[in-house]
Amino acid sequence: MAETSTSIRPNEAAHFGAMAAEWWDPKGSSAMLHKLNPVRLAFVRECLDQHFSLDPRALRPLEGRTVLDVGCGAGLLAEPLARLGAHVTGIDAAPELIEAARTHAGQSVLAIRYVAGEVAALDGQFDLVTALEVIEHVADPAAFVRTLADRLAPGGLLVMSTPARTAWSRLLTITLAEGTGRIPRGTHDYDQFLSAEQLSALLGAAGLTVTATRGIAFSPARGLQLSDDLSLNYLVAAARD
Repeated sequence: MAETSTSIRPNEAAHFGAMAAEWWDPKGSSAMLHKLNPVRLAFVRECLDQHFSLDPRALRPLEGRTVLDVGCGAGLLAEPLARLGAHVTGIDAAPELIEAARTHAGQSVLAIRYVAGEVAALDGQFDLVTALEVIEHVADPAAFVRTLADRLAPGGLLVMSTPARTAWSRLLTITLAEGTGRIPRGTHDYDQFLSAEQLSALLGAAGLTVTATRGIAFSPARGLQLSDDLSLNYLVAAARD
């Protein structure tokens, strides 16, 4: 997703902005995000149910709660969170993606607030803050995590995801996925990848404690799935101490 941080990298915003027209095409340049989204949503819902003691059977468990989706793209995560009842704000560095998000939300009759810009300039605090596949695109990961922590309301929850800093992740994400066109070339820079330990340390420095960590693994038989294997991609949930 397009980078949104205290130091936006224009090349990243431009790269993702160019994908806006086909963001909602499950077979287009964002096809991998469409495959990732159900897995990420399962983790988010699981963490929300546990953190806020929600009814896992409820259809709109986020009724009355506020959500900030950072690096929201054209709304792949923001829209299902809105359907769960949340008041959602999505922010992204690429204006083209925000325009696509507004258009799609309007077609879906969803009242989502979308903002083009950087999260450091955004006011307010939120019950849930998400930043999925974003931190590997920002110029200053530590400052970015601090900004996310600042946007958390008291008792709030932060959920992040990112590729693992492993040879396996580099092989599948860059060499194979980008090399064969499944992900647009130039989407990832391995030097920007973080290990789960590195991200946990950044969260700790920002005054947060990791409450859950799950991997996203791939198998030919089952595709992408939540796993205890953190070697490809992983998600973390964190809350204030």
